[in-house]
Amino acid sequence: MTSSRMPRLGRGLVAGLVFLSAAAGAQTTLTLYGGARGGGEFDDASGNGTTYKLDSGAAVSASVDFPLDDGREGQLFYSFQRSALPGRAFGQPADVAVNISYLHLGGRVFFDGDATSGGGYVVGGIGATFFSPGLGGLSNEVRPSINLGVGWQWPLTRNIALRTELRGYLSLINASGGFFCSGGCTVSISGRTLAQAEGMLGLSIGF
Repeated sequence: MTSSRMPRLGRGLVAGLVFLSAAAGAQTTLTLYGGARGGGEFDDASGNGTTYKLDSGAAVSASVDFPLDDGREGQLFYSFQRSALPGRAFGQPADVAVNISYLHLGGRVFFDGDATSGGGYVVGGIGATFFSPGLGGLSNEVRPSINLGVGWQWPLTRNIALRTELRGYLSLINASGGFFCSGGCTVSISGRTLAQAEGMLGLSIGF
């Protein structure tokens, strides 16, 4: 998978979420989010103490919530960000773009109120993180990951609501060297885990 395919993957997933929401019944909710994501760094595998931090920036997300028998909600969640790493991490003079996407299956539970009247909730999921560097000769990487967050929902009409959320992501990298490297890398980067945080504002539509 090349880096140019990641935005197309995101658009395809959002289209799939729309289809699922339309097909699943009146209680299913589609939410589109805009926000900002930050955090995350890798180490220089040579052991010289150098770290390479990912750029913070805008992120876009989408989710589908569907009712479960016990009153909770299941959730399919996707989030995409165009980030970058310092060029020196790969022996380059300029920053190297890195697209980072999360695809998770999880759910949310209200601790104050409910999906109809609004209120506070916790949300989380488990799935995969997709890393796609924008430099020839580097490889895409997929790693397992989780997310956990809190949010608040304000109903505007019977089927439309606003949401605000703060989510944390944790990806298991488990690389001692050569992450992104498919051969011929001049610098080797490593890491055990990657932690990021994202603030989000979303518009929810019930179907």
